[in-house]
Amino acid sequence: MRALRHLNKYFFKYKYRLIVGLVITVIARIFAIAVPKFVGDSVDTIEQYINKDITNISEVKTELITNILLILGSVLIAGFFTFLMRQTFIVVSRFIEFDLKNEVFKHYQILSLNFYKKNRTGDLMNRISEDVSKVRMYVGPAIMYSVNTITLFVVVISYMISIAPLLTLYTVAPLPILSVSIYKLSVAIHKRSTIVQEFLSKLTTFTQESFSGISVIKAYGIEPLILKDFTVLSNTGKEKNIDLAKVQALFFPLMALLIGISNLMVIYIGGKQFIAGTIEDLGVIVEFIIFVNMLTWPVATVGWVTSIIQQAEASQVRINEFLKQEAEITNNHTDQTPVIGNVVFDNVSFTYDDTNITALKELSFTINSGQTIAIIGKTGSGKSTILDLIGRLYDVSNGEIRIDGTPIKELNLSDLRNSIGYVPQDAFLFSSSIIDNIRFGNPDATDDDVFEAAKNAVVHKNIIGFSKKYDTILGERGITLSGGQKQRVSIARAIIKKPSILLFDDCLSAVDTETEEEILTNLSRISKNKTTFIVSHRVSTARNADKIIVLEEGKIIQQGTHNQLIDNDGYYKNLYLKQLSEKEI
Repeated sequence: MRALRHLNKYFFKYKYRLIVGLVITVIARIFAIAVPKFVGDSVDTIEQYINKDITNISEVKTELITNILLILGSVLIAGFFTFLMRQTFIVVSRFIEFDLKNEVFKHYQILSLNFYKKNRTGDLMNRISEDVSKVRMYVGPAIMYSVNTITLFVVVISYMISIAPLLTLYTVAPLPILSVSIYKLSVAIHKRSTIVQEFLSKLTTFTQESFSGISVIKAYGIEPLILKDFTVLSNTGKEKNIDLAKVQALFFPLMALLIGISNLMVIYIGGKQFIAGTIEDLGVIVEFIIFVNMLTWPVATVGWVTSIIQQAEASQVRINEFLKQEAEITNNHTDQTPVIGNVVFDNVSFTYDDTNITALKELSFTINSGQTIAIIGKTGSGKSTILDLIGRLYDVSNGEIRIDGTPIKELNLSDLRNSIGYVPQDAFLFSSSIIDNIRFGNPDATDDDVFEAAKNAVVHKNIIGFSKKYDTILGERGITLSGGQKQRVSIARAIIKKPSILLFDDCLSAVDTETEEEILTNLSRISKNKTTFIVSHRVSTARNADKIIVLEEGKIIQQGTHNQLIDNDGYYKNLYLKQLSEKEI
């Protein structure tokens, strides 16, 4: 139960609703126990008529009709308050589910990229959906039935003791046995629930990856292999769920057995006491039988509730595991820090924690606001890492990055990222309309702003060629568009933001040279007062930059302008001559 303490803050938040629910539950149970009393009174009346203690049949009929009306009224009132009880507790559980999902999602957003490299998307999704749903069952039905059961036991057993103490003792005697059995079964359920939830994460991850990579699966014709792997996982999941179900299945037969024993106790012991004259009225035995059956479902729910609590605890442990993860990148300053765009790398080194690969080694360069710098180099030379460090997606291992003379860690993180327009190497688009994807860079942008950004990214003509134009809904990850179109929509999303710093990570690799030239011309005009970083493998993309740096294994091996670099032997000149000859061919 220790893990579930995390939810106490939500119980405190909705304490007034829960108190009202408790009061309603007590009222509902009070009216519920009136029914056996009126039934017992009716049996006593009939017994008195049979024994000639009452001879007037009209008096008997009046008494029975009155009791029937009282029973009907009690049932209706108890039912109404039971409805209110369910509305109160279940609604609170939905509120807490909403709050918990928001808490988890908000925490996911502030966690660093390393977290997402170490954890799979399917597992993240499972914790915010399946695990939170298990917890909701605890804060809703489990608590509601627990309150209901406790209230019913207190009210019913107190009343039973008041009319027949010894018979009550025999009636509730099986309950301690029930408690011990529940405890032992709960331990087994907890272990099996944890295993089931962990395996469900694996199954969700496999399914999510299969759907995301469906084009690769189809292209390689490996559908039967994927189906085979999925079948193996499904069968394993089935076996683990069956193991859990076997333990859970013991509860209800156990409840039925113990309730049956209680009924036998009432009939046997109560009958003997009635014959001996200890119990004067036959209606008392009838009341006790009804009371025992009233307790049947609450007693049965003890096992069900215990199972829910065990599953909820297993799920909350998994949720807490991520909630306790601290963000590696934190906002150290809340004061506003406007960004102009002067960027300095001062002996910067960076090593990835997950792979222990040193991507940058004592890197130093300076770029002033309004300048464009192109970064060239082989795959794995550290080009994209430079852009990630400027956006402070990671913090440097050694050295320092300064923007406008201020160490990057001392800048307001929100101001820094709001001042950056970033186009990643793998263009990511959301499953929404094209206009919404572009406006994502600036939610306040007008339609004209969107059209202008699309024109500058040379994708406007493609978009208006679609049947629904800018309202075209994209598939997952923008699958509706071609690679070049996705890149250009991403560029439009970045430039509509009108940032101080533009970061382009090889974002023209999927467009032809003619379109590339047109985009670069537009970017040159747009970025006159902006600091622009362009990562590319093409000399044609880099040649107009104010400064070009060439990386190799995280170090700068060449830097200068295009003309300076082609006048000297080295990587850049060789790349230029190679691409020039390919173009001529």
